[in-house]
Amino acid sequence: MERRTLLRAGTAGAGAVALAGGLWQGAALAATPGPGTTNAAAGPYGPLLPPNGLGVALPEGFSIRVVARSSQWVRGILWHPAPDGGACFPDGDGWIYVSNSEVPLVGGVSALRFTADGTIDRAYRILSGTTLNCAGGATPWHTWLSCEETFRGKVFETDPYGKRSAVAHGAMGRFKHEAAACDPDRRVVYLTEDESDGCFYRYVPDTWGDLSRGRLEVLCETSGGGLRWERIPDPSGPVFGRQTRNQVSSALRFRGGEGCHYHNGVAHFTTKGDDRVWAYDAEANALSIVYDADGSLDGVDNITGTAGGDLYVAEDGGNMEINIITPEGVVAPIMRIHGQDRSEICGPAFSPDGSRLYFSSQRGTAGDAAGLGGITYEMSGPFRR
Repeated sequence: MERRTLLRAGTAGAGAVALAGGLWQGAALAATPGPGTTNAAAGPYGPLLPPNGLGVALPEGFSIRVVARSSQWVRGILWHPAPDGGACFPDGDGWIYVSNSEVPLVGGVSALRFTADGTIDRAYRILSGTTLNCAGGATPWHTWLSCEETFRGKVFETDPYGKRSAVAHGAMGRFKHEAAACDPDRRVVYLTEDESDGCFYRYVPDTWGDLSRGRLEVLCETSGGGLRWERIPDPSGPVFGRQTRNQVSSALRFRGGEGCHYHNGVAHFTTKGDDRVWAYDAEANALSIVYDADGSLDGVDNITGTAGGDLYVAEDGGNMEINIITPEGVVAPIMRIHGQDRSEICGPAFSPDGSRLYFSSQRGTAGDAAGLGGITYEMSGPFRR
């Protein structure tokens, strides 16, 4: 697959970003249509069947099981409330799924370790005592970046294997963090911000593989209508000074940054305020819209993808679906949860072999604000690789 086929909704780059320093309220990009059809039957997996005994509608040939429930014991630990962002990591002949806990003061990250046949053989905590751990991102050196979605929130680098203590990286900025995605080609980490006037950042570490020191930059527009990255003067975001997102006047603004996923030169990220999926082409230094609120996706949130170029976008509310966006522009649900209208879907992540998709319903059937009814699922089947 050619990488450029992903950038199918129009490009903003040199000469195309003349939006006069303000919010991206629409202007040129809003007129760009979203991709293709939204007919579920046209998706690569076919239409969804009626909901099963768990209340989940799946395509033919797929199955689902619950692997953990908030406030219930799983292999020696109480699974955390409000499960949110997550990722999978290889571990010998098995694998590990990590999951954030989006609650104040007692948040953090828990991990499930699976054997080769999918059995859960242990569960454990890898981060505790943090606040509103929302999304994050995996690194190429197999650590998990857990991001605090709170004023002056931090990024914590954690060890999915439970051998090393978590470390906070202040140089990655103090703001309302959402997601992180590593770009090993340019050796940077992209970061989203969950504010109605949030920014899109990248962190450039002094040494790739060591995030303790580096510079934080924000995506800006140039006077000629192009894009540039500009350094944030004070990433610590002083309480009585200018917050991180307000330190560079030419910074582009986005309506509630959510998930972020990097693959093959493109960083995709979502914005919930306008239900868009964006694509930042790092090589061309250009920005485009991959999906633009046509009704098939409502409440775009976490995002992941495959080596083949498929994107999977989870809904915060909406129809409680995960939708696929194919390189050809097809948008279709691959899963829908019924009876959990007061919840949201979080943490989609594929097992290393691509045969299993993990995700959570943050508040489950209870729909409680504390997330004590959260449910973490494993969906199996013939996923495209």
